Amino acid sequence: MDNKIKILTVGLCTFAAGVTFANFAMSDVPSKIAVVDVQQVVNSSSQVQALKKEHQAKAKDLISFVEKARKDVAATTDPKKKQALEEKYNKELSSKKAAMDKNYASKLANIDKVISAKITEQAKAGNYDIVIAKGVVLYGGSDITDAVKKAVK
Repeated sequence: MDNKIKILTVGLCTFAAGVTFANFAMSDVPSKIAVVDVQQVVNSSSQVQALKKEHQAKAKDLISFVEKARKDVAATTDPKKKQALEEKYNKELSSKKAAMDKNYASKLANIDKVISAKITEQAKAGNYDIVIAKGVVLYGGSDITDAVKKAVK
């Protein structure tokens, strides 16, 4: 099912890009088109790398918490206390995981805004009318990926 969605998405993106190119080809106004490899920009971003390291550290902390909780629960012999302790640790784990996910999503959204802004800056600096994801374009367009990567770092 996922492959069908990917194929459909790529097909729709290709169709949309074709319609865009057709509209600009038919207009009297010449257009300057740029392409950018967004994934390459994201992968080279120091902010993204720092976020990944932070997320990995928090995941290790979460694993340590789970291991400690398991030991505490295993050491408890009273069934009622054991169940109460399990519930306490499960709630705490859920809370920590939710906070970690929320923090990660928030920071990722901010990074996305920064990268989008840098793409816009580079497009304006190069007087481009349109910037399209490189993976959607079969041919043509000026590649501004390296300029965006430098600006993002």
